[in-house]
Amino acid sequence: MEKLALSDEILMQIEKPARYIGKEINSIIKDPSDIEIRFAMCFPDVYEIGMSYLGIQILYDMLNRMDDVWCERVYSPWLDLDAIMRKEGIPLFALESQDPIRMFDFLGITLQYEMCYTNVLQILDLSGIPLLAAERSDSDPIVIGGGPCSYNPEPIADFFDIFYIGEGETVYRELMDAYKRNRKAGGSRLRFLEAAAEIEGIYVPQFYDICYHPDGTIQEVCIRNPHAKQKIRKQVVMDFSDTPYPMKPIVPFLKVTQDRVTLEIQRGCIRGCRFCQAGSIYRPTREKNVEQMKQYAMEMIRSTGHEEITLSSLSSSDYRALPELTEFLIEEMGKKKVNIALPSLRIDAFSLDVMKRVQDIKKSSLTFAAEAGTQRLRDVINKGLTEDMIREGAMKAFQGGWNKVKFYFMLGLPTETEEDLRGIPLLCEQLAEDYYTIPKEERSGKVSITASSSFFVPKPFTPFQWAAMDSEETFLQKAHFVKEEFKKQKNRKSLSYRYHDADLTVMEGIFARGDRKLAPVILQAYRGGCIYDAWHEYFRRDVWEQAFRDHGIEPDFYIGRERSTEEILPWDFIDIGVSKAFLIREWERAKRGETTQNCKQGCSGCGAAVFGGGVCLENQS
Repeated sequence: MEKLALSDEILMQIEKPARYIGKEINSIIKDPSDIEIRFAMCFPDVYEIGMSYLGIQILYDMLNRMDDVWCERVYSPWLDLDAIMRKEGIPLFALESQDPIRMFDFLGITLQYEMCYTNVLQILDLSGIPLLAAERSDSDPIVIGGGPCSYNPEPIADFFDIFYIGEGETVYRELMDAYKRNRKAGGSRLRFLEAAAEIEGIYVPQFYDICYHPDGTIQEVCIRNPHAKQKIRKQVVMDFSDTPYPMKPIVPFLKVTQDRVTLEIQRGCIRGCRFCQAGSIYRPTREKNVEQMKQYAMEMIRSTGHEEITLSSLSSSDYRALPELTEFLIEEMGKKKVNIALPSLRIDAFSLDVMKRVQDIKKSSLTFAAEAGTQRLRDVINKGLTEDMIREGAMKAFQGGWNKVKFYFMLGLPTETEEDLRGIPLLCEQLAEDYYTIPKEERSGKVSITASSSFFVPKPFTPFQWAAMDSEETFLQKAHFVKEEFKKQKNRKSLSYRYHDADLTVMEGIFARGDRKLAPVILQAYRGGCIYDAWHEYFRRDVWEQAFRDHGIEPDFYIGRERSTEEILPWDFIDIGVSKAFLIREWERAKRGETTQNCKQGCSGCGAAVFGGGVCLENQS
């Protein structure tokens, strides 16, 4: 039997030991003597969440297709094991081999959420890797960051050797080859980082100095190594149907957040919602071939034994072959007794027909992402959804047998007024009124409308990146106002309202919009005991507040002010293809309440056509 990094005695002391033993179905084992590079792929959160992330499965499969690379996985140990590892001096290990991460050539960390930053330091610390990149030696693994948060890597730049800007299927082979050449030539860590910096999409933070104005804004970004680039250009897979995809995804031993086969049908989004970072950074929109999706579905169900399958994209309703694919899945998965978990779809006759065929209407609810309570504010955010469309879709659902509807809203959007806040319960009340216009004998009991609101964070590379963000106090005042307005509605017993955590949202905003001056704050908070900040019950506000004070950081500087379009933003050195001029134009249109057509209606000149494909170039003269 293969060795385990943890003894039976330790495994008996901790919750869910299956998180740490590896050996899952379809995990990949290689002989270390047959490969040249060992790569540890990390999701800095608990196993159940990390195993649900499709991106890790894609990169794991892609890297392991390389004969000279063995990619293994590592996740954040839960608090019980974390304490034991520190007490007993047990180094963090990879699941497949159970070897210490310290032995690997690369540690790749996906950055999906800003509130996982202290977990990144937990991973490094338990691995025995110096937390600061400047303190690492030639014998330490190269630490790479990637994922959505790497589009503003500056708050955590001190902890990473490299950031990979863009989609992972592009330049990893080139990066691995550069590493092998450097090692063969006896080159140092610095020489490899210099070679890496010459590869498109690779950012080496230590090769840049940041100079500040007296008011704390950025004066200049100075290159301190001739191998570094002035602009880091996002890497994009344009031949999307021909990229590697895991036909044999790993099957966990325990229940995880997304325990199913996932088909990624497209990347990008045509909609252009002004608050949505993903809609910008994943442009242009690219679709996968439907025949390929059918083949993938059959092979992945066969190789995993999963009893559920779902589709993945930012806006699945915009996938042109959706009717064909869903019909195929309904027929073929029905034969295999495999459930179809539908993503959020626009509510139209086709979607409702599909939903009725694959869901138990009595148990399921439909979800509308209305985002704002009034048409004025939906136009400001360019939602592309009118009240008539919402009411029509809801009524079709009601008439089709549904009586449970969920609505998602955001509070704190730019230009928001009290009327916009009041519009949230008024819209929900209107839908309840619409429901009760259906003859009683045709209704499915009482209607249930649940509204939930998150709080708006102005993210990098969106038209709202210059907007101010509300304080925690203001967020909560708005949420309480909306809650009280719900109580005034005639059908209030059919309506319910809840809202997200405001304190975590404010922290997310600080790190999403921050600069390098935040790294010492993060480091102090971690050393003060902060990990699993994304889990509200473990969030330690007092430790964070002390760290900000000790380093002279005023959080309001990052979130409380509207920024000038002339100001140098911490992430301006990254080129995502979408031009700054377009984002400024959209910011101005938002303030005037003007909408912009989606990519299929016509090109709005965002700049992503520079990549040479996607729906933005289709049917254009």
